[in-house]
Amino acid sequence: MRTTTSLVALLALAAAACSNDSKLQDTTMHAGTAGTNADTARATASSSGTGNATGGSSSGTSKVKTIDGFKTPESVRWDAASSQWFVSNINGAPLTKDNNGFISRMSQDGTVDSLHFIQAGKNGVTLNAPKGMGIIGDTLFVADIDAVRAFSKTTGKPLASWDLTKQGAHFLNDVAIGPNGDVYITDTEVAFKADGSTSHTTTDRIFMLNRDRKGASIAIQNDSLGRPNGIVWDAKNNRFIVLSFGAPTILAWTPGSKSVTTIATGKGQFDGVEITSDGRILVSSWADSSVSAINGNTLTHVVTGVEAPADIGLDPARGLLAIPLFNKGQVELYQLGR
Repeated sequence: MRTTTSLVALLALAAAACSNDSKLQDTTMHAGTAGTNADTARATASSSGTGNATGGSSSGTSKVKTIDGFKTPESVRWDAASSQWFVSNINGAPLTKDNNGFISRMSQDGTVDSLHFIQAGKNGVTLNAPKGMGIIGDTLFVADIDAVRAFSKTTGKPLASWDLTKQGAHFLNDVAIGPNGDVYITDTEVAFKADGSTSHTTTDRIFMLNRDRKGASIAIQNDSLGRPNGIVWDAKNNRFIVLSFGAPTILAWTPGSKSVTTIATGKGQFDGVEITSDGRILVSSWADSSVSAINGNTLTHVVTGVEAPADIGLDPARGLLAIPLFNKGQVELYQLGR
């Protein structure tokens, strides 16, 4: 079964990332003090010519910086209002409730100013395996296995939490904000067994936390979602773009519809999705270690040679792409070609 194989590989990569205990350290390019911790994150300036084997580009895209020191980084989210990046760190296995996760904060140039900006077990914070994130005003929404958690993006203070276990959530993965302020969350719908194998728990779903924040409902339930992972609102076309991790499909979905449309296909194991200021749809794929742009109904590589590229982030105004490398504990920044 394709999904089982893919997600077992995901679990193995997570375990490998957790075993990497390299300490954060300074180098010639200092990445800043990580909050109140004595740690600092290491950044190395890099340039990548077209077609390089690692972090390469086939579209004029160039690597700006690599930032080390994260713990199983799964998602990067840009906040234009504060000119900051947020990075979710699973710091463990994707479905383990160990209350060990944290959110890092970086300045616009990738300087880590607080490694543990939001940290499980401190200041009333619960975070097990944080993945996708979304921002509305001062509120940072985080997908955390079977719950959605909200924090102040300014102070890191926990604001609210919604338990979706009664609705059958198993693997909440990515978060997107709809045009009316509703919060949409994909559920990849798998569970890990004691022997490490996986099972498809029920029909694939996307949940919606509506504007009154009183609770979540099922927005769509359909196995054509292909174990949904990344999601983003496509304002130009009044639709969501949804990526399948368990199928080689990139989908379009209109809120209220009970069906989806395939708009492109590729190698599969898709994770993160962003839309540039000129309307290009960017997607990351574990299957071929790439970030690509949709070109018609096919994909054109933008960055190649990036192992386990998870939920990408984008500053569309500057064309700056952030790629969390799940297995390496790094985030790489790229300047997109025009």
